[in-house]
Order: sequence, then C-alpha cells, then structure tokens
Amino acid sequence: MSATTRPPMVLAESVHKRFGRLEVLQGVSLTVQPGEVTCIIGPSGSGKSTFLRCVNHLEQIDAGRLSVDGELVGYRQQGDKLYELREGEVARKRADIGMVFQHFNLFGHMTALQNVCEAPVQVKGVGRRQAREHGAALLERVGLGDKLGAYPSQLSGGQQQRVAIARALAMRPKLMLFDEPTSALDPELVGDVLKVMRELAEEGMTMLVVTHEMGFAREVADTVVFMDGGTIVEAGTPAQLLANPREPRTRDFLSKVL
Repeated sequence: MSATTRPPMVLAESVHKRFGRLEVLQGVSLTVQPGEVTCIIGPSGSGKSTFLRCVNHLEQIDAGRLSVDGELVGYRQQGDKLYELREGEVARKRADIGMVFQHFNLFGHMTALQNVCEAPVQVKGVGRRQAREHGAALLERVGLGDKLGAYPSQLSGGQQQRVAIARALAMRPKLMLFDEPTSALDPELVGDVLKVMRELAEEGMTMLVVTHEMGFAREVADTVVFMDGGTIVEAGTPAQLLANPREPRTRDFLSKVL
C-alpha cells in the first residue's frame, strides 16, 4: 500500500463512552495520520484519558467506531453488526499499541531490563537472549544504559518513566499513547522524559499524547486538540490553536495555563 493510500493510524468516528449516567465521551471524532504527533489538552475530567484508553480497548466504547491502522479496535464487523473480539485477540492487536501511563506501572520485583523484556517474551514469543539485547539497547537509548540491573525502588520517577517508555517500545509498536506521562514527576525530572519523546517524534513514531506540557505541544505536535466536556472543542496546528484559538472555551483554558 503506498503512503498516499495508507489508512489513518487512528480514526475515531463519533465515539461515545459512558460510566453509568455520566457520558464521558460525547461523539469524539479524530484522525491521526501515520507519523503524526497529536497532543490532546484540556481541563481535568474532559475525557482525554478515557479517550486514550478507548484507543487500545482498555475501555469499551458504547457507540461510534474506532480503528487503528485500518483495523477496528476490539471488534470485528460482520455485515452491519460489530462483534466484540475475544480477550486473546484483543491482546494480540493491543501488542501493536504502546501505552505509557501517568503512573509507571512497573513490576517492583523485576529489574529495569526484566521489565522491558517481559512482554516481548511472553506476548510475542521473542527469545530471551534477543529480548535482552533489544531491551538493553532501548534502555541505553533512553539514557539508562547504566541502570539495567536496578529495581524500580532504586530509580527516580523520571528514570522509572523512561523505563516504562522503553518497555512500550520493546513491543515495536506502530502507535504510542502517552497519558500525562510527566504529571506525576518532580519538575526537574520532566525534561529527561520529554527529551525521549521528542526523539521518538523526530524518528517518525505516531504518537497520541494527553499532556499539560504546553511547551512540548507547541514544539513537537503536528496537531493540538482541545477537549472539554467530553467533546473536541477545536483542533489545529500549535500555531493556530495555542496562539490564536477560535473558541471562547479554548481561550479561557489557555489563559489559565500559558
């Protein structure tokens, strides 16, 4: 398939999600092309993280459609109906989507290298020696080549988050999702994590990033999306949306964070 006919990496079409009576996503539509970086900004409770979790089927959507690289997420279509995939099938497809959470979710009883190697061995059947070599190279790449044998409790928050990024990259994903990856870090540790993310963007990794780091969004994003109240209020280039937003809600939000 040529680059011109390749499907979007992420295609969300009128996605709805509710928790009980609360409709958290109210018809979200978004397209992310291969190689693009899209940053989602907005106030707490606007649905940003829920949308990200729907992209890799950690949350099931209630209406609409979501596809990654041309394939439905969590479902298969037969005629006009959608059927949910079995958990094993979902896990196999999820292996192509890396996710880095706000809290690092590392295994405390495993070293940095073991944390990075575990999923390729268990999920993709990669040989342990190959997984170790690739894992060591990834930890070197994120600036932790001297921490292979360190346990999470021996690492700073910023170092743990970089291990989490290396762990996600170890699965060789086609898409990386970042959910507020720096919000749990002390300010002086944020820069090292953002540096790794900038390098990934420069290498052409498709990234969907929920963030409150406006400098990163301005510098790295192809598209910035402002969400509020479970909807996308507006989207545009960083220059358009951050410097000259059209919508009053966006202007009000940015006046408080910029």
